[in-house]
Amino acid sequence: MDCSNELEMQEPSIETDKLSYEIFSILESKFLFGYDDPKLWFPKQIPTKPESQTPAATAAVNGVSSVKNQRGKICILAIDGGGMRGILAGKALAYLEAALKKKSGDQSATIADYFDVAAGAGVGGIFTAMLFATKDHHRPLFSADDTWRFLAEKGNKFYRAGGGASNRGFLKKILSGGDSGSVSSATAGLEKAVKEAFTAEKGGSLTLKDTIKPVLIPCYDLSSTAPFLFSRADALETDSFDFRLWEVCRATSAGPGLFEPVQMRSVDGQTKCVAVDGGLAMSNPTGAAITHVLHNKQEFPFVRGVEDLLVLSLGTGQLLEVSYDFDRVKRWKAKDWARPMALISGDGSSDLVDQAVAMAFGQCRSTNYVRIQVFYYYYYCGSCCH
Repeated sequence: MDCSNELEMQEPSIETDKLSYEIFSILESKFLFGYDDPKLWFPKQIPTKPESQTPAATAAVNGVSSVKNQRGKICILAIDGGGMRGILAGKALAYLEAALKKKSGDQSATIADYFDVAAGAGVGGIFTAMLFATKDHHRPLFSADDTWRFLAEKGNKFYRAGGGASNRGFLKKILSGGDSGSVSSATAGLEKAVKEAFTAEKGGSLTLKDTIKPVLIPCYDLSSTAPFLFSRADALETDSFDFRLWEVCRATSAGPGLFEPVQMRSVDGQTKCVAVDGGLAMSNPTGAAITHVLHNKQEFPFVRGVEDLLVLSLGTGQLLEVSYDFDRVKRWKAKDWARPMALISGDGSSDLVDQAVAMAFGQCRSTNYVRIQVFYYYYYCGSCCH
């Protein structure tokens, strides 16, 4: 009996309101809304005359004034990659932003008002860019509700064209010899979507400098065979590390076998990169975000340690194999191990970051660190079904 249907993991439906509400309930009870003092809910002041603010001046304001936020701690947001599964994280963020509006009494409140730094890989990188990108260095370009809608409305045009949004699509292409036509179509769809999102009205492309707060978005650089981290802090230092936001989003989402790699250069042409999927290098970017804050004394000079941080880490769903039967797996050949190895590697890396971060927070992890992850259960039998 052919088990190909067993391998075809269905992408989650966009009808995720109930699940994402349950996720948000965890946020509400454990992390963001445990304080009743209204004074704690005023976001940091942002200059009211954006036309007078240069990117460097805005960075200085955000860096120094955000040293102590509304709770006296630095708030960090980290979002995993995960293709169409990112809808869950987007929905949770939309609920979060709606609650911030209600709690603060400010209907213009945004995620960017309440977080001091954000990191995202893959789709999480696109969401990070959306939530913190700005055209006027005053207000973010997109609302949290726009993140999941972007994926729901446009994601099928490039993920379905590319054969899937997960390791399943990637491995299926490898084992079947690939389909260059669908990869080209998916690449064109993704490029069109992110170009439209991050191109300014006057025709110029937004860059890493055009973000309200520090952002970190990873990719893997094939030319140097090492991870590469796009960082607003680096972009403010030199144009040699400033990249166009649409290319950054394209790079962090360039899953091998799903999209073509990206050959990109910094805005001054001095730094080049041949980029593929950020999730390969950093499936869970939480650790990178924490390290950035702890060691970036220019933007966060008064942070002493993890006790000065509040971290929200959003997973986009993890695939759990209900059973690997020994009598079956002991007969597997190399091709039978391909999918389980990819799943174990990706999920294992994400879990190890979670465990390391939780241990680093020690006694304050229950109040200062929250990791939210959804699990999908299914049975994988390998090369045959019984």
